[in-house]
Amino acid sequence: MKRLLFSLVVIAMLFILTSVYIVDEREQVVVLQFGKPVKTVTTPGINVKLPFPFQELRTFDDRLLEYDSPPEEILSKDKKSLIIDNYVRWRINDPLTFLKTVQAIPTALSRLDDIVYSELRRELGTHDMVEIITENRELIMDKVTKESKTATSEYGIDVVDVRIKRVDLPKENEESIYARMDAERKRQANKFRSEGEEEAQKIRASTDKDKTIILADAYKNAQGIRGEGEAKALEIYAKSYDADPEFYEFVRTLDAYKNIIDEKTTLVLPAKSKLFELLMD
Repeated sequence: MKRLLFSLVVIAMLFILTSVYIVDEREQVVVLQFGKPVKTVTTPGINVKLPFPFQELRTFDDRLLEYDSPPEEILSKDKKSLIIDNYVRWRINDPLTFLKTVQAIPTALSRLDDIVYSELRRELGTHDMVEIITENRELIMDKVTKESKTATSEYGIDVVDVRIKRVDLPKENEESIYARMDAERKRQANKFRSEGEEEAQKIRASTDKDKTIILADAYKNAQGIRGEGEAKALEIYAKSYDADPEFYEFVRTLDAYKNIIDEKTTLVLPAKSKLFELLMD
């Protein structure tokens, strides 16, 4: 009797253990009956099912998941090869459809990688390299996310976001791209230098013109002042001459001799020379 009671207790415990299950807030569960899905549980809490082997559970993650895709080579609209390193944030929004189609995370990741890469390659192929790297990356990735979300919905997958982490050039193309960038920068620099030289020539020409005008005006003024001075000097000379012609002639003679005689000059003068008479006196 005790053995029977003990057996019944054990069977009851096994029944309870295999019938009661807890759904964690990070999980969602599909209940299978003889291998066929009969119920989906997405609300956290305690639930009851038929004991094994009548019903069994398949548990799937209910959190936001992230998949880091391996870098892939993609051709842009302007025929530039780019190495795109991207990642995908996604979740299982329909566990029953997920179970029927891909069944497990590894298969889902493989399918997700194919879809996202296909959408990336198609969308980036309609844009130039500059747009992908700097200008329109945000809009491009929003469109890729939308298209990927539509394509993966049939697998019970919800693509939340697709983003590019890094864009690189293939190793064999780096040198040619850098050389072309260097040539472009030099062309711009030469353009700026030529424009600067042209502006400098204009400034020099304008300055030379102003200089010539200033010098001409200065020369004109100097000549006028000089003419006035010479006229004033002639007037003074004339008044001096009128005041004492002999003294004036004497002074002018001394000035003339002063200008033509220096320490190295030797003069031979006749006895009746006025200079000789002056020296003797």
